[in-house]
Amino acid sequence: MSLAPVLTIAGSDSSGGAGIQADLKTFTAVGTYGMSVITALTAQNTLGVEAVHIPPATFIEAQLNAVFSDIPPKAIKTGMLAEAHIIETIRYFLKAHGEGIPLIVDPVLVATSGARLLSEGAEASLKALAAEAYLVTPNLPEAVLLADISELPKGEKDLLSLGKLLSERYPKPYWLLKGGHSAWERHMLTSVLFRDGKLIYRFIQERLPLSRPPHGTGCTLSAAIAGYTARGYPAVEAVQKGLDFVFRALRDAPPHLGKAATLLNHTLCEGYC
Repeated sequence: MSLAPVLTIAGSDSSGGAGIQADLKTFTAVGTYGMSVITALTAQNTLGVEAVHIPPATFIEAQLNAVFSDIPPKAIKTGMLAEAHIIETIRYFLKAHGEGIPLIVDPVLVATSGARLLSEGAEASLKALAAEAYLVTPNLPEAVLLADISELPKGEKDLLSLGKLLSERYPKPYWLLKGGHSAWERHMLTSVLFRDGKLIYRFIQERLPLSRPPHGTGCTLSAAIAGYTARGYPAVEAVQKGLDFVFRALRDAPPHLGKAATLLNHTLCEGYC
């Protein structure tokens, strides 16, 4: 079996539920070879983020050089990027060395606990990175911030308008607007995929009843999409398989782990590897 190498550029989560740790587990579960560039070290758990340490941009670049000089990835995903200068370092490196490699951007802005994971003033750099991506995976609060509007969608009409707005403003990437924050849907969850102002696909899933909010779903989804993209699946199929993977990982979440959030079960393959 030939394992496609996939790279995550993201922050570390010491609890293992999100960030680099979730990405690497996901890469393995979907049948790829995972590699990492760590942009931030966090002291966190399901209760919240206690501390963040940001390494210098020169160390970010050194990690990128080490990966690309030996095992060039077939797909890349980004997660927590923390600071504008880190984002710019990654952008310039990928322009020089990442031509033709699909880039999946998970535009991490704020943790579920409310802790800010992107410094103020770095939004412009994040938007520039997203504009150059293959696929971007914002949740609805992130999509609103990226679109420079003030209110969350209140229904499907607003959701579709938001997807159209973002994909017209940034026409190159696919935009996957995730439906986890769609308050108007009680039993179902609708995510939409846009590109260049056009609705490409609607993804409809059962909404699982959770006693605690989930931790790491965005990281896991973008990692799964990157993994399936590296394996050669086109965008719609990669997204569908990624959504299915997250659904199964949430459905079979370990109830005994974590005091304040639902942690995903990344060990499930069920035919997806």
